[in-house]
Amino acid sequence: MNFASILFILGKLIEIEGLLFTAPTFVAVIYGEREGFSYFALALICFITGYLITKKKPEKQTYYAKEGFIAVSLGWILMSVVGSLPFIITGEIPRFIDALFETISGFTTTGSSILSDVEALSHCSLFWRSFTHWIGGMGVFVFLLAVLPMTGAQNMHLMRSESPGPDVGKLVPKLGDSAKILYSIYFGMTLIQIAILLFTGMPVFDTLTLTFGTAGTGGFGIKNSSIADYTYIQQLVISIFMILFGVNFNFYFFLLIRRSVKEALKMEEVKVYLAIIAVSTAAIMFNSRHLFNGLSDSFIKAFFQVGSIITTTGYGTTDFDTWPAFSKTILVILMFVGACAGSTGGGFKVSRIIILIKSYLRDLSSFIHPRLVKNIYMDGRRIKEETVKGAVGYLVAYVMIIVLSFLVISLDGFDLETNFTAVMATVNNIGPGLAGVGPSKNFNAFSDLSKAVLSFDMLAGRLELYPILLLVTPGTWRKK
Repeated sequence: MNFASILFILGKLIEIEGLLFTAPTFVAVIYGEREGFSYFALALICFITGYLITKKKPEKQTYYAKEGFIAVSLGWILMSVVGSLPFIITGEIPRFIDALFETISGFTTTGSSILSDVEALSHCSLFWRSFTHWIGGMGVFVFLLAVLPMTGAQNMHLMRSESPGPDVGKLVPKLGDSAKILYSIYFGMTLIQIAILLFTGMPVFDTLTLTFGTAGTGGFGIKNSSIADYTYIQQLVISIFMILFGVNFNFYFFLLIRRSVKEALKMEEVKVYLAIIAVSTAAIMFNSRHLFNGLSDSFIKAFFQVGSIITTTGYGTTDFDTWPAFSKTILVILMFVGACAGSTGGGFKVSRIIILIKSYLRDLSSFIHPRLVKNIYMDGRRIKEETVKGAVGYLVAYVMIIVLSFLVISLDGFDLETNFTAVMATVNNIGPGLAGVGPSKNFNAFSDLSKAVLSFDMLAGRLELYPILLLVTPGTWRKK
């Protein structure tokens, strides 16, 4: 285990977090808030600490898959712990486990909260809370690869450990250039949404924070009503951009960089993703139309909530816990499905579901034609068998985490619906669940043990399970 290289990477992350703390500091200056001193002090501490750690580069800079997984897991935990300190120092979230839960929920773009009154927070803390979504949306290690002169094939281990989806590859030959392209697309789409929301008359602070949550598919609102108090036009804009950020970013690469509409339209995952949204919206719209003022109102509510849940954003315009059982069941299914691989969305990923279904159909046909050798194809390309096996393995780990987490938090004595959807909402990085953790409720009633388990679930879901599971596997630390 190359601990020196891991420590060097963690030092760089601390430096980056120090830079990020300057943003809420600037917001505090604008609004004249004393809480900004905490962010400024932590920015200086992070800069100094990171500089001291990275002052001397490690002699041996080679690292492999294990080091990549460990560095990513420890990096996300470290950033979450440091990121929670402003809430504790300012006294806005005084308990460590609560502040850590909130910060992990931010960085992992989950949006689950322990706060019952978010409007009581200072502007700088509200900004930081939403800004963590934008940071975690594309990934801190992708950013690291984009801005720092880190070269070598080994850096692929860092990107693979953090990037969502069953198979991770480079868009262009150089990994750093791939990271820059991803962040350019991400930043450009963010700016477009900001411009459109400002044009609709939304205040600047609201525009920035809600766009951060949309781009990162996070879902932290700055009002207790989430998005319900904004106009239909603004809700529609947010709906569209949630769905756009849930699309595989390779789609935008083909359109904008390669200028190949044909390659973009060949992406099977994107077509299935959009089809699921269309069918789910239509089903919920008709099933819950009696709750709203006509079909147009029903459509806007259904479209927004479907987009919010499948992209794992978690914003809300209505209390969907009051919807008919059929509509709520669709939302629970969408919690499992999630967005596309290679997007900022969470969940199981549409591509994995497609691969598993095709694998099942292939196995089914093998009973009829046992000697037939049949490959699985997606977008006109053959899927490697290791990718298929990886999807099956992921499903096993996914179910295992859900079952174990469900068992542990059931000790708190809440009802089945609350416990199950709490786990689903955190593992899939969604935010709200149903019943006791519905859109009008929060996670504060859970015990410290349950909050720790759900925090683990959020990290596991964002990091595609394996990096965080390897961190707690004894064999990872055993010397050969």
